[in-house]
Amino acid sequence: MSRPSTVSAPAVTPLDPDAAISIRGLVKSYGDRNAVDGVDLDIRRGEIFALLGPNGAGKTTTVEVLEGYRRRDGGDVQVLGVDPATGGRRWKADIGIVLQSGAGDSQLTCLELLRAQASYYADPRDPAEVLELVGLTEKAGARGRSLSGGQRRRLDVALGIVGRPRLLFLDEPTTGFDPEARRQFWSLIRSLRDLGTTMLLTTHYLDEAEELADRVGVIARGRLVEVAVPAELGGRGSAPAVVTWTEHGVRRTAETATPTGFVGELATRFPGEVPDLAVARPTLEDVYLRMIGEDLS
Repeated sequence: MSRPSTVSAPAVTPLDPDAAISIRGLVKSYGDRNAVDGVDLDIRRGEIFALLGPNGAGKTTTVEVLEGYRRRDGGDVQVLGVDPATGGRRWKADIGIVLQSGAGDSQLTCLELLRAQASYYADPRDPAEVLELVGLTEKAGARGRSLSGGQRRRLDVALGIVGRPRLLFLDEPTTGFDPEARRQFWSLIRSLRDLGTTMLLTTHYLDEAEELADRVGVIARGRLVEVAVPAELGGRGSAPAVVTWTEHGVRRTAETATPTGFVGELATRFPGEVPDLAVARPTLEDVYLRMIGEDLS
């Protein structure tokens, strides 16, 4: 009598002790629906990682589990080497959180707010130095409610970093910013990375993710679709280039894997410049929309 065949379960990769964040098989359910459905992810120390996804995809739930605000239903998680479900006061002091709404309506001044926040930590940054870092030195005596939108977000970041966090969570940090304010804020985020701060960024602005993130992850329907550097996500780096030009008054388009050679051949057909020439590969937004469309179909 033959023995029944057995199938070995796939090996589970252990948590990475060197990662700032390490997740294996994360599950969070609400009723009969898995808001997060088996996410595996490692975020390296010192990097800016952007988590992208449509509303309801599971990114907010994932981040709240990592912050220790929400209990998971399955899987293993370590944040700075500690399970966030059991993280104590010392672990919490290493975490900075910048939510979508902050202290903007406070009657306290910027410096008063930072001093109050700093009092909760054993070794905080000097509040005056933090104001300088975020570009609010001239607003030290201004009340929170008197600040502009961009200045309020800078104050939110100041409150998030005054405790010297090793890991900073940024939730939609530039929503409502004008273009100039967004670029000033991006400069601030880069300066924090230079100080060694690991950051997990959630944003709906694809240009922001491409500008700031070392790597991006796309989550949809509770599953992590792909993790890659922005330039390689969804096969961007090897995707055919789209060449467009005008010829005999007609706008023409061609896809090619060798755009340099194609443009060289095209140039021989014109006595001077190729009219209205443009060469482009898929944007981050192009591949992102394709990825979440495929996942949600």
